[in-house]
Amino acid sequence: MDSSDVFVAAARKCLRVGKKRFSAIVSLNLAAQVLAVDLGLKPALLYDSNTASAEQVQQFLNSLQAAQLVSQSLQTVVISENSLIVNPSLTIANLEALLLRRTVTVVDVCHSLEQPAITELQWGAIRDMIQALLAHIRQFGQHSAMRNVPHRIEKRQYEAWNLCTLFGILLGYPSTYWFDQSRSFENCLAMSPLVVTKAVASWHGGGGAGVEGHRCCLYSFSTPEMLQAETLSVMASWTTQLQERFQQQTVFSGLSVTRSTVTLPSVAL
Repeated sequence: MDSSDVFVAAARKCLRVGKKRFSAIVSLNLAAQVLAVDLGLKPALLYDSNTASAEQVQQFLNSLQAAQLVSQSLQTVVISENSLIVNPSLTIANLEALLLRRTVTVVDVCHSLEQPAITELQWGAIRDMIQALLAHIRQFGQHSAMRNVPHRIEKRQYEAWNLCTLFGILLGYPSTYWFDQSRSFENCLAMSPLVVTKAVASWHGGGGAGVEGHRCCLYSFSTPEMLQAETLSVMASWTTQLQERFQQQTVFSGLSVTRSTVTLPSVAL
């Protein structure tokens, strides 16, 4: 069985919810995302293909590891019922760099603002959140007997965290959003032009299930158009680092980083 067929079979077996099984295209897209995490092209993926439980996601990951399709180091981390498949070494390196050099731009999109703005005011809370998360991920890696189960961060630990900001950081975005979730979960991005950055590549692996040359989106995130000048440096650094990591592997080819501008009547974060 080709490796791509193993990916599809594992997704259909482990991640099924109800009677509906994964299509080949959804399975392949998920496989490409997991491989990108394993190869260090992205630090983590947020599982959102369906409503499969964290235990199902872990079972899927265990299946891939048993088949030697991905490394044993990948972890399933659960935060507020959101399952993430994480590359611990890259995630730790990214979080440490963020603490040292503030490598991610934080954009305040509180609903009370007339327009989004880069903020430094929340850095103290963000630093505390990152330090706590770093401690958790390091602790998870020290318990080899726990590698085959999801690692859950308890509510009492994450309830003060801004998960919108955190997930942007965990997923490896150069820019992430912040809003005061104690006041409102709405934001000021409606009808504000956003520059959507996408990184797409071709997966060449296995040869089965129509995978040869399968195009997959590795990253997709937005930044306010009005803040392009302020985010130019961090965006350039992010693009260069992605290109450098891309050159160190052979599973994917044809990396394309594109940007387009959209304006939406509402934006969910």
